[in-house]
Amino acid sequence: MKKIGMLGGMSWESTATYYKLLNEEIKNRLGGLHSAKIILSSVDFEEIEKFQHSSLWDETAVILSNEAKAIEKAQADFLIICTNTMHKVVPQIEKNINIPILHIADATGEALVKDEITKVALLGTKFTMSEAFYKDRIKEKFGVEVVIPNEEEQDFIHKVIYKELCLGVCNKDSRDKYIKIIKRLEEQEQCQGVILGCTEISMLIKQGYVDIPIYDTTKIHAIAAIEKAIS
Repeated sequence: MKKIGMLGGMSWESTATYYKLLNEEIKNRLGGLHSAKIILSSVDFEEIEKFQHSSLWDETAVILSNEAKAIEKAQADFLIICTNTMHKVVPQIEKNINIPILHIADATGEALVKDEITKVALLGTKFTMSEAFYKDRIKEKFGVEVVIPNEEEQDFIHKVIYKELCLGVCNKDSRDKYIKIIKRLEEQEQCQGVILGCTEISMLIKQGYVDIPIYDTTKIHAIAAIEKAIS
């Protein structure tokens, strides 16, 4: 079994979900007392969040690159970054390590292609929704059109992530508004599915709350990591 390097803490709530999913998947596949081989480095999200909202992405890249190097030194075979947004700085991190990074958008793109999805909605932080690093990668590598919410909806989704979900708060009113946004994208934009493109959103939205398929990037990424670990 390969050793998985986890770069987490952004937020720790979603990292805890990753850890649980990784070990559950190993148990399901290998049985017995098997558990995942993991090296985890968890950063202080307060530092990262301040840099994010000040557009100081190079500073976040330095922090995460240093942690990635420590994970590599601890003999991890590959790295997963346990957040969607910080994949924005993957190119900088890759320059500082020799082990591969299993990209969350690639794992998600493969799942969409498998299900023959050609047009999908994307919910996430405003960084993930509005910038090119995530949606363009899925479009260019997998040929899937990615539709994002309007400006007002993006602001609301972003606010809930940082003010509620990253603090472990799941608010029914926020859930209802998320569901309303997803249904609008389904009906008006003909989206065939929705990417939960922030690892915390899966705390709030589950399959069954909406009619179209939900692509939980946390679960998709974790399963892809296990497949790589035991391949």
